[in-house]
Amino acid sequence: MTDDTETVSTDPDGRGVGAAKQRRIVRERYGDIAGESTTCCGDARGSACCGDGEEATVEYDGQSRAIGYSETQIEGVESGANLGLGCGNPTAIASLTAGETVLDLGSGAGFDCFLAAREVGPDGRVIGVDMTPAMVERARENVVANDAENVEFRLGEIEHLPVADATVDVIISNCVINLSPEKPRVFRDAFRVLRPGGRLAVSDVVRTAPFPEDVRADPDSVAGCVAGASTIGALESILDDVGFAEVSIEPKAESEAFIREWDDERDVSDYIVSAVIEARKPADD
Repeated sequence: MTDDTETVSTDPDGRGVGAAKQRRIVRERYGDIAGESTTCCGDARGSACCGDGEEATVEYDGQSRAIGYSETQIEGVESGANLGLGCGNPTAIASLTAGETVLDLGSGAGFDCFLAAREVGPDGRVIGVDMTPAMVERARENVVANDAENVEFRLGEIEHLPVADATVDVIISNCVINLSPEKPRVFRDAFRVLRPGGRLAVSDVVRTAPFPEDVRADPDSVAGCVAGASTIGALESILDDVGFAEVSIEPKAESEAFIREWDDERDVSDYIVSAVIEARKPADD
């Protein structure tokens, strides 16, 4: 079984960031984001106050356009669900159809869940899982605002999904799996909850060059979807070992334009790129 020690070191000698610390950093950072008022345009990669709620919404919408969301998608979800996070548009690659059950790993305030709910319709179902209590609370409030009766949010870690075996048709995720210190466990549990023939449609970042030690050990780089990124080869090995078929990981060169804005001190596009990650659980014989 391939592990993922190449990304974030768990050594006790101070190299990199250990798994327990990584989880705490991520939970605290995204808890802060969830608790921010609408008067501040903050994200996991930094915070820049924008004045008032309307300006914050403009900032988030602009970030969403940059990573691939359409105007129709942005305008179709009530404000408060879109926090301008992510590195792609998983709903655009998931080919969702009416009646399907969709699971979003690291669902945040629910933006992708509400978009998915429109695709699967009233006969479908969308489940969002997030490990941050404040984010789950915010997402549940957004269910009411979006009149999304077929969407629910559950508190839990993506390595230990609070979802029954073989009950999900499609798993989506947007720049979250890189935050996990146990990626093999994430994909094993994803495999468990998928129905035979179910599919994975994920937007995430992948590592294209070795990280300098100051990046590996930087808590902001860990929480900001940088230092936890795996190489394409490592992810392919994990997915193969778990049992997924039809594995495809396609880097998006155009993502360099927005990734270089993630860090004020260095150009992290030298080390990572956004990618579309797709795979399928084999159907029963």
